[in-house]
Amino acid sequence: MIYLNFPVGAAHGWGVCGKYVARELSRLADVRLLTDPFNVASIGDEIETRELGALLPSQAEIARLDVRTPLKLDAPLLQLANKQLEPMTKNLSGLPTLGYCFFEDTELRPQHIESGRRHFDRLATGSTWCSEILRRHGIENVATVLQGVDTAAFFPRPQARQFLRDKFVVFSGGKFEFRKGQDLVIRAFKALADRHADVMLVASWFNQWPFSFRSMSQSPHIRFAPSSQDANLATAEVLAQNGVDLNRVILIGPRQHHAMAQVYHNSDVGIFPNRAEGGTNLVLMEYMACGKPVIATASTGQADVIAPGHALVIDTAGEVLSSSDGESVARWPEPNLDQAIERLEWAYQNRDALTPLADRAASKMAAMPWSRTAEQFLSLLS
Repeated sequence: MIYLNFPVGAAHGWGVCGKYVARELSRLADVRLLTDPFNVASIGDEIETRELGALLPSQAEIARLDVRTPLKLDAPLLQLANKQLEPMTKNLSGLPTLGYCFFEDTELRPQHIESGRRHFDRLATGSTWCSEILRRHGIENVATVLQGVDTAAFFPRPQARQFLRDKFVVFSGGKFEFRKGQDLVIRAFKALADRHADVMLVASWFNQWPFSFRSMSQSPHIRFAPSSQDANLATAEVLAQNGVDLNRVILIGPRQHHAMAQVYHNSDVGIFPNRAEGGTNLVLMEYMACGKPVIATASTGQADVIAPGHALVIDTAGEVLSSSDGESVARWPEPNLDQAIERLEWAYQNRDALTPLADRAASKMAAMPWSRTAEQFLSLLS
């Protein structure tokens, strides 16, 4: 028996991760899923909802699992840990308790380190970068478990694309915030659009968290002064404020996770100049899995999946300080904006040369299914 204490869903990264870990781990062991209530709307598929529901504890088990007081399970527990290294359910522990965490803060506070030591027998992180940060802060019992790709949904398709065939389409994904570097995307796309009349930007930047959206005010590269409270309208305002023709932009709103494959396949190149990723960047991985070429930074969590052999790499130059609540908590490598512009122009001019890069990227992602992630967790819990 393995207990899994994760959120599950299709609307955010943690839910997607939890959904796949639960599915794949249950094929290797007897799993009990301890999670918040979910339904077809939150999971996005009736069959998958039923399958996940079969992993929930019985009524008798629920009565026994009263976590209002500390409860020690008699089996291994894999549990989500937040950026403060606190467990999803604080009164719950197992034999042993393995925490799984992603974070972008590089200067962890002493109370966070103490929380990690108190609540978990071992910590797994979503990237080599995060594991190194924990070790630098004195936590040695650390493992790295990378996210996977749903290779049944995200894979290369030989058919010609359906839409925008007469355009060179640049894709950018990830919620709009300073950490994910869409300010560099705006500048790079603007430079490309000024030179070529046939380029378009397709951006999946929806961000439901206002505090995160407002972090873009830290950018030294763009003007950020939106007035709208609507996320998509505010993003459009920022694009217009920085000289981007909105007739050459398609902003993608929230949609079912698997539906993004169609968006990816109707583009020419993806650009991911992210400053920091605690994980490998699931959107980046799924885009590559579709056999699409990427321009990306090979730093922080993305360093686990990006290399010159299968991507156009954006180097970094120096560091940027990021703050939360007015207190500096992170030092991130700053992507080279001029190089991002050059890489995008090169991709436009050398489209045939992108195919070998994209093929190698797809092969790398095909070797990273979620079943591999589950196998690594099982090894750590055995």
